[in-house]
Amino acid sequence: MDPRVQAVEGLGTEFDLVQFIHEALPDLDFADISIEVDSSQATRTASLSASPFFVSSMTAGHEAGAVLNRRLAAACAARGWLMGVGSQRRELFDSASAAEWREIRKKTPDVSLIGNIGLSQLVDSGVEKVLGLGEALEAVAMIVHLNPLQECLQLEGTPQFRGGLHAIAALAERARMPIIVKETGCGVSGTTARRLIGAGVAVIDVAGRGGTHWGRIEGLRAAKANVSSLSSKAAESFQNWGLSTVDSLRQVVHAGRDAGVEIWASGGIRSGLDAAKAIRLGAARVGIAQPFLAAALNGEDELNRVMDRFEFELKVAMFCVGANDLGELRRAPLAEVERGSENL
Repeated sequence: MDPRVQAVEGLGTEFDLVQFIHEALPDLDFADISIEVDSSQATRTASLSASPFFVSSMTAGHEAGAVLNRRLAAACAARGWLMGVGSQRRELFDSASAAEWREIRKKTPDVSLIGNIGLSQLVDSGVEKVLGLGEALEAVAMIVHLNPLQECLQLEGTPQFRGGLHAIAALAERARMPIIVKETGCGVSGTTARRLIGAGVAVIDVAGRGGTHWGRIEGLRAAKANVSSLSSKAAESFQNWGLSTVDSLRQVVHAGRDAGVEIWASGGIRSGLDAAKAIRLGAARVGIAQPFLAAALNGEDELNRVMDRFEFELKVAMFCVGANDLGELRRAPLAEVERGSENL
């Protein structure tokens, strides 16, 4: 792994603690395997996309962001994947910054985009402005991201979350599109999930520890800027803060059982096998960011090769547990490992 990537990734997703029982005699043909989402799990978003994969929100502020977003949007449109956009925070005070997405819409009108705003911006700007961001994007859903650690450590952070749950509930009530609430690399606990379920959100994306960790990124930014040793030192203490993706997923799936909320998994998903494990643990959809960003930097062909690999590896995992579709994958037996359970 690129050491630059390693430097900003949190400690472990714990997917290595989830092990399938290999089926040496699957009673199916590989060509017949379907990875389309099933409405029993994607209860609120089944009509948005047939693929269980989505490109997780990223690239806002990247120096090559416009080019990368065009590549990602084209690839997602071709495959029928959902694509989360980077934070639309800037659009709240600079309408010209939305021009990039209008251009992408012209070139890839069929791409299904998911809007994205931070909780503190929702609290500060209000429901109507956030809904306006989604409408301008022609979004199929809207993400509100929770990033308390990042906001505390970020030099220009806005850690004002008071009234956040009320604001989320008001947004969910007013919106005509599904409202997704996600963390940004530190995971969602079962307790928090229950509060979000009560607020009426459609989807909870656990976004757990193991992938890009914004505590680490903000620490590096502070150290590079050399303006706040307090933030950079604190970032060292919090460099592995948060719930692992697996731990968070287990907690949120348990909290959301029979509650009608849809659970997504992101945070350190680095292969189609990781995706298969996340789906087995209860995720309706699986989000990936860093591997696709790295591939997109190398061009459209490389991006498509990496996306092909994720889909292929998911199918291989399904074949090797004898699962014809995602519903059967969710019933595949798991091996007894240190923190595994046959009852998950």
